[in-house]
Amino acid sequence: MELVIINRPWVFPYQRTHQISKRLLDLALCLLFLPVALPLMAVCALAIRLGSPGPVFFVQERVGRGGHRFCMYKFRTMQHKHDDSHNRAFMKAFVNGQIGGEEGGKSGRFYRLPRRALTNVSLGNNGNGKVYKAAQPSQITRVGRILRKTSLDELPQLINVLKGEMSIVGPRPNVPWEVEEYRPWHCERLEVLPGITGLAQVRGRSGISFDRIVQYDVEYVRSQSPLMDLKILWWSLLAVFTGTGAQ
Repeated sequence: MELVIINRPWVFPYQRTHQISKRLLDLALCLLFLPVALPLMAVCALAIRLGSPGPVFFVQERVGRGGHRFCMYKFRTMQHKHDDSHNRAFMKAFVNGQIGGEEGGKSGRFYRLPRRALTNVSLGNNGNGKVYKAAQPSQITRVGRILRKTSLDELPQLINVLKGEMSIVGPRPNVPWEVEEYRPWHCERLEVLPGITGLAQVRGRSGISFDRIVQYDVEYVRSQSPLMDLKILWWSLLAVFTGTGAQ
């Protein structure tokens, strides 16, 4: 199913040769990492199954390149059947600039939320994590906290990479109801395959606004190269091993 985007700015950010080399790099990295990833995924799946009732995987529709919708896979880190109405309202306000960090908006009923109510990670110049996720601590399982801290909850997205729906490196994919809130210039981040990690994740600081995230994503779209992908991947791995990943 396609997401129709009106007045979408086309930038033609890459050549066919780059698409091929990027795809080959994705497949090579996946095949190289699978012998390590599969045992880790088995352990994670067992821990989730024993830790709380509900499915092992969290499957959610996301918007990828060109507005194409696909099902993104993650390990479940939240309580099963939790109410996500607050999360939706929060993220819509975030995309609209009503909430954010130092350069975010200061209006809206979410601006004064206590920081403990947010999954808000300090990233630094080579960090990796998720900023401003509207996750209440009570909604996250004990196993989920570990998975988020180590970024192991993202491992199932290797399936999306193998299927050609995602890349190892690229802008993080949003859900359709977040994309509906995009301003026209935000849509440029949809010109490439979404990624497991990206420039916004390794450069962004704690509490950055959605506009700032998109600016980093657009910078990646316009200057992407195999060397840049390798640098972002290296910074992301450093963040995981030094414990500065998402929580």
